[in-house]
Amino acid sequence: MTDDRTPNDESDDDRSAIEAARREKLRKISELGHDPWGGRFDDRQWIGDISAKAGEVVYRTESGETVQVPELSKIEVLDKKSGRPMNQWVVGEDQVQFRQWVSEYGKGEFVGPQVRAAGRVVLSRDKGKLQFIDIQDMTGRLQLFVGKQQVGDENWDLVKCIDLGDIIGVDGQLRRTRTGELSIFAKQIHFLTKTIEPPPEKYKGLTDLELRQRMRYVDLTYGDGVLQRFVNRTQIVQSIRSTLAQDQFLEIEGPTLHSIAGGAAARPFKTHHNALGLELFMRIALELHLKRLLVGGMERVYELGRVYRNEGISPRHNPEFTMLEVYQAFGDYGSMMDLTERLIVDAIDAIGGQYLRPWGDSIIDFTPPFARKTYHELFAEHTGVDPDDHAGAAQTADKLGFETAGKHPDVVKNFLFEEKVEDSLKGPVFVIDYPASICPLTKRKRDDPAIAERFELFIEGMEIANAYTELNDPDLQEELFQTQLDGLPEEDSMARMDTDFIRALRHGMPPAGGLGVGIDRLVMLLTNSQTIRDVILFPLLRPDAK
Repeated sequence: MTDDRTPNDESDDDRSAIEAARREKLRKISELGHDPWGGRFDDRQWIGDISAKAGEVVYRTESGETVQVPELSKIEVLDKKSGRPMNQWVVGEDQVQFRQWVSEYGKGEFVGPQVRAAGRVVLSRDKGKLQFIDIQDMTGRLQLFVGKQQVGDENWDLVKCIDLGDIIGVDGQLRRTRTGELSIFAKQIHFLTKTIEPPPEKYKGLTDLELRQRMRYVDLTYGDGVLQRFVNRTQIVQSIRSTLAQDQFLEIEGPTLHSIAGGAAARPFKTHHNALGLELFMRIALELHLKRLLVGGMERVYELGRVYRNEGISPRHNPEFTMLEVYQAFGDYGSMMDLTERLIVDAIDAIGGQYLRPWGDSIIDFTPPFARKTYHELFAEHTGVDPDDHAGAAQTADKLGFETAGKHPDVVKNFLFEEKVEDSLKGPVFVIDYPASICPLTKRKRDDPAIAERFELFIEGMEIANAYTELNDPDLQEELFQTQLDGLPEEDSMARMDTDFIRALRHGMPPAGGLGVGIDRLVMLLTNSQTIRDVILFPLLRPDAK
């Protein structure tokens, strides 16, 4: 097998030569009577499950004695010939070389269970009449020990047609090599898919960020930790659904095309429905349809789906993203705080259970309970301005270049909160009790109608969750829909009249707590991914110029 990975600066001639060589092997595979595109391959076992059978591998001496292989560990040593670091399997606390441990029992061989695996070839070492081939599937990676004598001449001819990136199947026995490497000793190789394109260069890989996103299929295969990151994303989402199901929440699918861009302060994408002759919006939130279901008697309901906001792109923002919205009848924002914390802790448990998790050069402590601080408490702490001092807040905002003339005091105060407070919130911290004037869908506190029962969860300066004690007074809701705060841009306002939603409230919506969680940002934090596009499989990109 040749290593024909493509360097980043390859020429068209180089690529043409590599492709020609691979196509010649494809032709050879057909001549040998095999389909180079494979077919059904039943009874294959996950590589992760095969690796878990390591304890079933034993050493059988010439005298017939069966010796259990002790627990092994891998250390890094310097190769005596090349001086380069290499991995070595050792036994016990004394770190006895595995080869030495075997020699103490005399001649014999390793024996283990018969296994069947399939995966993509990601590494190969050609030793003449031996081939050491690493394959991987979505659960792990494992070495194949392929010998000409063991597989036979005909199958060996097939082995010689294998290139990096090809997908193969193998039948064989799980054993250990003399150096201790767990391996499948192949009895038969099956060709499942021939690849025409070579993989990226071994050490450089796909280094261009946009190319990695555009060719996610290559990034998943060869990018370090990429596949596991997206497996973790799936496990996080599955955990969220499981936690909600345990509390008897019902998952629903709401419409993605809305006649009113309501439920959030955001600029929508517009579209046109030809059959109905309607101008419509891609949904910017899930909220208002879920609340209609509370009216209809679905007392615990949620949706986990895509929303679309025609706004900027940044390491923390993507116009198409995944949102969880949850509504619980007879709850409030306190209920939602408890639920949010449990959703996150359960998600961490689902991907390994480490509550101290790396984030760049720092560590985030997700150990519950999470801190809880009021909006005004944090405002005073980080701006040095009394929240009730509107003149002082305006003066501070003016110094930051914010035009305060004609703007509502709470609009000015919220600008300062976003500029001076949010980035300082390392968290996890629940910011509670917001100014009511900027929260038109939120119930006011009974003892202070100027304060809304709302929280946002911040972690490392990012808003991860947003929740309310939901407003269910139809008359007040109608009034607030008609209210536009002075100085608040239209795209930042939730004051959009939805007469059908008001009609629904008039039929009686139970008191409730509502919660929204940005799934992509949560996955970023739990997987130590610094950009949101690293946790979205196929982010939207401009068309490839090539």
